[in-house]
Amino acid sequence: MLIVAALYQFARFPDPAALRPGLLALCQDRGVKGSLLLAPEGINGTIAGPRDGIDAVLAMVRALPGCADLEWKESQADSMPFGRMKVRIKREIVTMGQPDVDPLARVGHYVRPSEWNALISDPDTVVIDTRNDYEVGIGTFRGAVDPGTRSFGEFPAWWQANRDRFAGKRVAMFCTGGIRCEKSTNYLLGQGLNEVYHLKGGILKYLEDVPEPESLWQGECFVFDDRVSVGHGLVPGGLSSCGACRRPVTAEGRAHPEFEDGVCCPACVNEYSQTDRARFRERQHQMMLAASRGSRHLGS
Repeated sequence: MLIVAALYQFARFPDPAALRPGLLALCQDRGVKGSLLLAPEGINGTIAGPRDGIDAVLAMVRALPGCADLEWKESQADSMPFGRMKVRIKREIVTMGQPDVDPLARVGHYVRPSEWNALISDPDTVVIDTRNDYEVGIGTFRGAVDPGTRSFGEFPAWWQANRDRFAGKRVAMFCTGGIRCEKSTNYLLGQGLNEVYHLKGGILKYLEDVPEPESLWQGECFVFDDRVSVGHGLVPGGLSSCGACRRPVTAEGRAHPEFEDGVCCPACVNEYSQTDRARFRERQHQMMLAASRGSRHLGS
């Protein structure tokens, strides 16, 4: 059994590139795979590996400047959900494109999973899902507003176009693990709102802590690894992902005539060129060859 740890921490990293070699070397030495993003504003990512390997990496992250209070969400996987370990340097650990947004300055009110149902059931609360449209499409909280955004960077423009709809309401926002809400609540506070709330630990913590009979969550929660989605108790769901666009695909989607394994799904059938399609088919071919040899193709 492997441990999957989703983590983030906003912190001041004057030279994030200097942190990369040590993190990458430790992960590779301890059999940990996944993806970590480093930026001047902090660290974000999901990793998987044996218990001792995950503990070692988390200890190194907690030792970084400003990361002593790191919180993370854990789940389990029967097999490795990542093909390799990547540590990348980015401008932002979650891209919003708003240079004045600073979660280290202030954020909205944290709401524990045990208190979330009462907040979002209040008619004076508007609940906003800050995730991308394909994530919302497989699951969300009952009554939540879907901005219909394809990327988090579209959220500020959506808010400006729709803010009058929510006048006089308190705003409660949520996302997968909490990181997007750190930025979105800071953004709304900067727009003059006072009552802004967000789910502490995100959907993953809610699904871990709140018993299914008491839950207001409907559907599954998309995750960015080979599990594709999880449900209550963080049990892996029944979805697969498109090899081209990485959107989640249901059983009905796989049976659709426009679905081609590793090449396209009904959602992205018009989004790629024939050159792209040929490249995707070759990648799928190599993945199948690797699987027949009992190995994993790194392009998967």
